[in-house]
Amino acid sequence: MRVSAKADYAARAAVELSTATDKPMKADRIAEAQDIPAKFLETILLELKHAGIVRSQRGPDGGYTLARPPEEISVADVIRAVDGPLANVRGDRPENMEYAGAAAPLTDVWIAVRAALRDILETTTLANLRDGQLPPRVAALADDPEAWVSLGRIRGTGGGGTRRRRGRAQPKVNSARS
Repeated sequence: MRVSAKADYAARAAVELSTATDKPMKADRIAEAQDIPAKFLETILLELKHAGIVRSQRGPDGGYTLARPPEEISVADVIRAVDGPLANVRGDRPENMEYAGAAAPLTDVWIAVRAALRDILETTTLANLRDGQLPPRVAALADDPEAWVSLGRIRGTGGGGTRRRRGRAQPKVNSARS
């Protein structure tokens, strides 16, 4: 899955908004706290507003708030608001894809990919992120050292050592598959 900059920024902005309990948060404060370009953030906040995820309030005490409790807003909701469906194949729904011959099972693979994305993104809420308490299945997947190994074309510098993750050192894994 490729996470767009827009989806990444939207999720970060929404989590930042989940920390505001007393009054609306100004866009520039969100941008600064999450290192998001202010102009891009304004566009994202407008899309989140149209999707019913955030509300805006005008005036000197104005800004943005979540439209629903953070426990009711999933990461999937945020991504769909700014990028559309979680998984598509060449702009179409996976179930609409038909392949001939040996490639026929690919439809099932694309549907399974969508189901896996839903399993993670629909069960992880803004409150989970804000509180640092991921759902058990998500935490278990993220805690697997093999999950931290990039198998794509983009490679890190390689080698051993450690990297910082959630406030603790995470051992690098050397994988024959990478």
